[in-house]
Amino acid sequence: MSYTFLQNYWWFLIALLGGLLVFLMFVQGANLHLGNRKLSDLQKRMILNSTGRKWELTFTTLVTFGGAFFASFPLFYSTSFGGAYWVWILILITFVFQAVSYEFQNKKENLIGVKGFRVALMANGILAPLLVGTAVGTFFTGSDFAVNKLAIADPSAPVISTWGNGWHGLEALGQFHAVLLGCAVMFLTAILGALYILNNVDDNEIQAQMRQSIKKETVPFLVFFLCWLVILLVCQGYAVDESGIVSLEKFKYLHNLLQMPVVLVMLLIGVVLVLWGIFKGAFSKSRGGIWPAGAGTVLVVMAVFFLAGYNGTAYYPSCTDLQSSLSIRNSSSSQFTLQVMFWVSLLIPFVVAYIAYAWHQMDRKKITQDEISDTPHKY
Repeated sequence: MSYTFLQNYWWFLIALLGGLLVFLMFVQGANLHLGNRKLSDLQKRMILNSTGRKWELTFTTLVTFGGAFFASFPLFYSTSFGGAYWVWILILITFVFQAVSYEFQNKKENLIGVKGFRVALMANGILAPLLVGTAVGTFFTGSDFAVNKLAIADPSAPVISTWGNGWHGLEALGQFHAVLLGCAVMFLTAILGALYILNNVDDNEIQAQMRQSIKKETVPFLVFFLCWLVILLVCQGYAVDESGIVSLEKFKYLHNLLQMPVVLVMLLIGVVLVLWGIFKGAFSKSRGGIWPAGAGTVLVVMAVFFLAGYNGTAYYPSCTDLQSSLSIRNSSSSQFTLQVMFWVSLLIPFVVAYIAYAWHQMDRKKITQDEISDTPHKY
């Protein structure tokens, strides 16, 4: 196995984990519907017990995504997680609030009451996908950092990556193009959440409300996503030549899409699957829209990562120093490390099979009002 193959292989796995993470964030999207005033308290508890059985999968995937980045592309990890740390800290804080809210909102004498914890869950449903999408958006807009690998030999300050401002990642919220992607991801997870509730909760009123929500959320999702995609295809990109020199190239991401037809096909199929899932959820009696929409989400996110990292592209560009931009060539672990992890990664299908089995067991019985009333172990 060549070094180049291993680098490409691990970027593929990073893209796959990113796609799975966005799909599993239907948990965050579903919790946004706790603010629906047409649902009773019992119906909201049915939603909570539906998503409460899956939130650990989302959080575990987030941690695995970060861990995989650390192991395979440590320079990105040290640069982004060490420099733009406020974005990542806020994401983790919202997930902590989520976990605490599930466990304590219906406990007696909790500090902030049931409504307070539900507000925290809804805040997680807004902030987590918005911040994750915006962070990924900086793969195309660039960030304010500089990298000096020779600094590792400086005993007084062996810091390779330095951030150029005091906002430490929050400045991304001022980058219009990156925020467009964040908003698209937020509305997409809300749609996925409604589709999952539709599939998992057996209540006619909840199902009717979810179908209405899907219709309302589809329009802003399409507007944000299409605007982001059009701007991406006409903007400058960060090209890396064979010698590692980074330069600006007009229509770089459009060129990537045309020069990698497999990625173009992935993107088109993914979009069609998402729209099919939305149609099934909003305009038919089917309750299985989550599955084509989920598969489409994974394909679209993977295509976005491929556009950012493959075909001689800097996936984490620097606005401060163009030559500090990170690519999968200059930011990866050693060949030995990537090769050892390659063999470990062969266990992934077994883990996925176990998750699928556990998922099937948890969802084998739909959530009903009787279950919420009679089951002692509930959220």
